Amino acid sequence: MKTCLIVIDVQESFRHRPVFTETELPAYLAAQNALIAGCAAQGVPIVRILHSDGPETAANPFSLVSGHVRPLLGLANFDAAARFTKHRHSALVGTGLDVWLISQGIQRLIISGIRTEQCCETTTRHASDLGFTVDYVLDATMTWDMTQPDGTPLAAADIKVRTATVLQGRFCTLCTVDEALARARQAA
Repeated sequence: MKTCLIVIDVQESFRHRPVFTETELPAYLAAQNALIAGCAAQGVPIVRILHSDGPETAANPFSLVSGHVRPLLGLANFDAAARFTKHRHSALVGTGLDVWLISQGIQRLIISGIRTEQCCETTTRHASDLGFTVDYVLDATMTWDMTQPDGTPLAAADIKVRTATVLQGRFCTLCTVDEALARARQAA
């Protein structure tokens, strides 16, 4: 089963959003970079996904003209097998990623990136519904605290637990970095 690592929205745009904090960044980058290095060493193709939306103005950090739709500082440099820019939460909507994956014979996806509960989770659900086997590397995803509808805070750690709970066994297999790399090796 041919495997591909998907690196979703790991981009400078987030540094320019009010939610951004560096609290979880070192641990996230260590996991993400270890996953990239491990996949590169095994010859697993790595796909870079960036997100662009909203008004094309310099003030919008997700617009191409802002200059922030580029890899996040601290992310390991890698030779991407393919690059796609998405405009929706799922990396599989309107990008051609699904066509590329099928043309490459990819059957298993390793999902990583920013944000845990948004684009990473949505892409995981979509990929599963399309018939891909998905390994979700929770440690190689990142998010930030949010405010619930009633105004109470929801910690990033709790968001990650919630994402793991709703995805595991339904849409993916939850993996550590080492587990995802081992599964990719076994599938080769």
